[in-house]
Amino acid sequence: MGKAIGITLEEARRIIAAAIEKANQIKVMMNIAVVDEGANLVAFERMDGAWIGSIDIAQKKAFTARAFDLDTKSLGENSQSGQQFFGIHASNNGKIMIFAGGIPIKRGGQVVGAIGVSGGSGKDDHSVAEAGVAAAKP
Repeated sequence: MGKAIGITLEEARRIIAAAIEKANQIKVMMNIAVVDEGANLVAFERMDGAWIGSIDIAQKKAFTARAFDLDTKSLGENSQSGQQFFGIHASNNGKIMIFAGGIPIKRGGQVVGAIGVSGGSGKDDHSVAEAGVAAAKP
């Protein structure tokens, strides 16, 4: 199997646009980050009125989703006391976010990047991230 083509700036912008559309539907201002297969930031947007403190969180959610190829909602659920990933948030020099809102982006069965969303409840962040992932090229 050949290497899947990674996330381009054009695709990242399309992913962010779909996420913003969902954020507007639920009336929550969000910070949205898209990273490539190396977890490098490709694109980022902060909606007017989105929390400044969530800029860093969105970018770290995208990094985390790519670093572990796992959505941050699942990672958070499995990092509670007594769970298999307990303490993971302390790894990677504090770059790990275990709140919902980070989702890997796959193409041809391979992870090619990730989205990170922050600004609302975990449920809101995750649903906005899902909308972004849905806009990615198959």
